[in-house]
Amino acid sequence: MSAAAQSAPWAVVFGGPSPEHEISILTGLQAERVLTAAGHAVVPIYWSPTGEWFRVPVATEAKDYLEGAPRDSVALEVRLSGEPGLYRRKKFGAERLELEASLLCLHGGVGEGGGAAAVFSLLGIPATGSTLFAGAVGMDKLAFGGLMTAAGIPSLPREAVSTLREPGFGGPYIVKPRFGGSSIGIEIADDIEAARALAGASVHLRNGAVLEPYRPELVDLNISFRTHPELEITQLEKPLRGERQSALYSYAEKYLAGGTGAEAGLSSAPREFPAEVAESVHETARDLAARVADVTRLTGVVRVDLLLDEATGELFVNEVNSIPGALSLYLWAPQRPAAEVLVDAIVEARDKRVVFPQAGFGGGAALRAAGGIAGKLVGLDGPRA
Repeated sequence: MSAAAQSAPWAVVFGGPSPEHEISILTGLQAERVLTAAGHAVVPIYWSPTGEWFRVPVATEAKDYLEGAPRDSVALEVRLSGEPGLYRRKKFGAERLELEASLLCLHGGVGEGGGAAAVFSLLGIPATGSTLFAGAVGMDKLAFGGLMTAAGIPSLPREAVSTLREPGFGGPYIVKPRFGGSSIGIEIADDIEAARALAGASVHLRNGAVLEPYRPELVDLNISFRTHPELEITQLEKPLRGERQSALYSYAEKYLAGGTGAEAGLSSAPREFPAEVAESVHETARDLAARVADVTRLTGVVRVDLLLDEATGELFVNEVNSIPGALSLYLWAPQRPAAEVLVDAIVEARDKRVVFPQAGFGGGAALRAAGGIAGKLVGLDGPRA
């Protein structure tokens, strides 16, 4: 799609109330640069950690967000009723931003978990990043693990940390936040009592935690798929942890390794690409990525995180990232230019919007048959003497 084909600018939306707020800023600024360099009209929009929305100047830098929205940012109003949309506040009234579609660069939290998909659906602005329902399953580790099991996709056992029942497998355990992305808040526990103590004490785990068997011999692998113009899958990546390997592939190793400043993290993190593994592992990884795409109904650009037992060749699906860091552009670089990957995702959001049935299909039958509401309150006033 050429720049001339755009009838209005595209929004690039980043930030958001999430532990991964800073990484979202980096992804958004990267995506903005890619699109503008390719000649596309872009409106960068910043969602602050406290919920405010801003139209920010083009070509800002990461340091400009150290104290919140950059200088010369314009506050926006989010309107869901009347004439929904994003509005630029003016001295008298407000002016709606005319946007053709939005590229969501919101990692973790409500943004990646389906909340942003719901908001932009109500705003009437097509947006990348899958539907509310698909995004929510991707961010719920227990639900995602159950979906993999139901679909017959190999994955490690995963259960909720519970005080009501004992786990079906023994320790030691990896303890993860049930709701969240990345590697934030992950701990190792020797036994279930230690896991329960962690779940009660950690701010990342107290809203829900899951258990997996701790298997230090497993190696992390990553692969990405995109769903437009057709299902396509990247080569396989093997992240490298360097000389001081931690017990887990941590948030710092994933996003802060590989240098300083512009060279840190994301595409510059140490890795083998393509991964130096047997061709059978590459083939299995591609098959698993296709099966994940099929059963989750995730759309856009998605990263699938895998675990490999190098001794046996077994490969397990670990997690899915519906809005991955750097939008996995570094995984696509040998196959597709970054601008092509982003534009195709935006065009998919605009032209292939997922529309669910709306209210009103009952034709009023239930309302006409209901009678008075007073009759539906009978017996609801509690136990009788």
